[in-house]
This record gives sequence, C-alpha cells and structure tokens, in this order.
Amino acid sequence: MAGQRDGEKVVATNRQARRDYEVLDTFQCGLVLRGAEVKSLREAKVQLADTYARLVDDEVWIHGLHISPYSHAARQGQPEPDRDRKLLLHRHEIDELRDRLARERLALVPLRLYFKDGKAKLELGIGRGRRQIDKRQLLAKREADLEARRAMARAGRSTA
Repeated sequence: MAGQRDGEKVVATNRQARRDYEVLDTFQCGLVLRGAEVKSLREAKVQLADTYARLVDDEVWIHGLHISPYSHAARQGQPEPDRDRKLLLHRHEIDELRDRLARERLALVPLRLYFKDGKAKLELGIGRGRRQIDKRQLLAKREADLEARRAMARAGRSTA
C-alpha cells in the first residue's frame, strides 16, 4: 500500500487533503480514544474526509473525525462517533505549530490514520490552501508526466 512503512498499518487516508493543500510539514500525533474506538479503528470504521485540526488553549484538537461504534461492544456508554478528540504532541511541537500558524496563513490538515507498533497515530500536516488554478496546473503536470512515462515505455518495448 502506498505510504506504508515498516511496522505501520494504514487505516484511512485523506486523499483530498494533498489535492486541496500544499503540505509544507508533517507531524506524527497520538489520539486520545475512549472505549472500543481502537477496535473500530482496527476494523477501519473511520472517515477522515472533512476533518480538520485546531489549536485551542495550547492543545491540538481534531474535529469532524467519524469513528463508527464497534459492532460487538455494548450500546450504552459508547462515546459519540463525531466527538472532538485531543491529539497528543510534544510541547515543543505545539509551540512550533502555534508560531507557524500565527505567522503564516496555514491550516492543520489530517493526512492519514495508522497504527504504529500497536498504537493509533495520526499524520497531521501543515498546509497552505491551493487555489483552483493551482489544482488545474497540478493535474496538468501529473497528466503530462504520466503520458511521458507511457511514451518511454512504448519506445522501450518497440526496440526490444
């Protein structure tokens, strides 16, 4: 699977984020989860689209992350699927995020959710929003690169 490293099992990716934002830097965060949410994550019962992160009172929170209730857990006492969840970062990382967000017009964008050594992690990116014309140029460049690779492959096959 693309983007998968040793010891990591990717659960969900936010493919739209890389299209809508120019990702400048990434951070690995832990998640504060309750009850059977980890088991739901292991079953990949999560939606990462339309999520965003915010810095509130020197803490980083993720909003809009939907983790479906675990199918085999008791119905009472389950946490709300769309609740805000706290992200775990080191103090120096939070300070760096606060400084960069204050200086530049950037957004905190969740990129992927994965397990690393049995712990749920979230890859959080600092991104600058792309305008519509930037997206078109990116797609045109990607299409041109793909066509060039195809032409090279065809040329290599015809000579052999």
